[in-house]
Amino acid sequence: MGSGTQKVFSSVKSFSQRGQLLSRAELQTLAESRDLDELLTRIKNTKYLDAVSKINKPFTAAKIESALRSELAEIHYSIASTTGKSAILDAYYLKFLISNLKVIIKGKALGKTQEEIEPHLNLHAEELINQRDVIIKALTAKDLEEAIASLSSIEFSEELTKAATMYNEKKNVQIFDVLLDKILYQHLGRAMRNSRERDTIKLVGMDIDYYNIMSILRGKFWGLDENQIQDLIVTHTPSVPKELLGKLISADSVRSVFDELSSTRYREIIPQTEDSLEAVSTFEHAFEMAIYNSVNRSFTKMFSFATVIGITKLTTYEVRNIAAIAFAVEQRIDPQTTMSRLIVSQEE
Repeated sequence: MGSGTQKVFSSVKSFSQRGQLLSRAELQTLAESRDLDELLTRIKNTKYLDAVSKINKPFTAAKIESALRSELAEIHYSIASTTGKSAILDAYYLKFLISNLKVIIKGKALGKTQEEIEPHLNLHAEELINQRDVIIKALTAKDLEEAIASLSSIEFSEELTKAATMYNEKKNVQIFDVLLDKILYQHLGRAMRNSRERDTIKLVGMDIDYYNIMSILRGKFWGLDENQIQDLIVTHTPSVPKELLGKLISADSVRSVFDELSSTRYREIIPQTEDSLEAVSTFEHAFEMAIYNSVNRSFTKMFSFATVIGITKLTTYEVRNIAAIAFAVEQRIDPQTTMSRLIVSQEE
């Protein structure tokens, strides 16, 4: 199959996969489960039957999430294989590896042992692309320094060294979340610059805007200086150009960042609350909903590569939603509270 034919085929496949996504009502049914046993029985009535059927007792939300992550890796690997060579899909696939590296590096920073860290990992995505050894090397390192040194052969070792330096200064493990995400979004930015399809650039651009704006807001919270925040930023986009990024970075508070954003395409989702912490978390959820809605709009055009990116993102949201439901059922959180936090269509 030529690359053009492959992309048409994978676009058609994306439409059919979108039709199989769980509806809001189906997610609500899962969220109303009384316990994890009932939740698993209900998940087995969905397309995730095979994914969760190997989970053994005692059931935990973590086991359910791990099984779903294996399935998601399979879905994304299959989408990428069907589409043929795509730097954008490769960058999105990197999320699996980054997610495991975050667990390991934050665990090492907190002095956890290999035995404590290991249950939180799922290496199926790495196995599919023969990258398991990289992760295992970091996992078996005796401390943070050795874990980062073990990753010196991978292309983003410089970012990891920077992250360790910043962590030693601020002692906030969330710094690793942002700096490891930076690696992913740098890849995405490079891949986006080589794309010629407007719908694709718009979707990927929104993800990059999300990362840049959220990093600036978090940097303000952590008391990072302008140079340190600048260091978190990846490429700019048409919707948040370089000049605007500069203004956001030099804004003197969270509220000032929002004031600068009021002239952009994101003005509709700026929260009104004065409480900075609440404002950031409200904005984060609203931004993800805006991305979700934009992804759904990309399905108006058949044979567009944007639909392939779209299904990659929608399946990720779906698995995240079910994992969030599993956690909520385990913690006995009210189903309505759970539903309000999911990234899913607000009305059916």
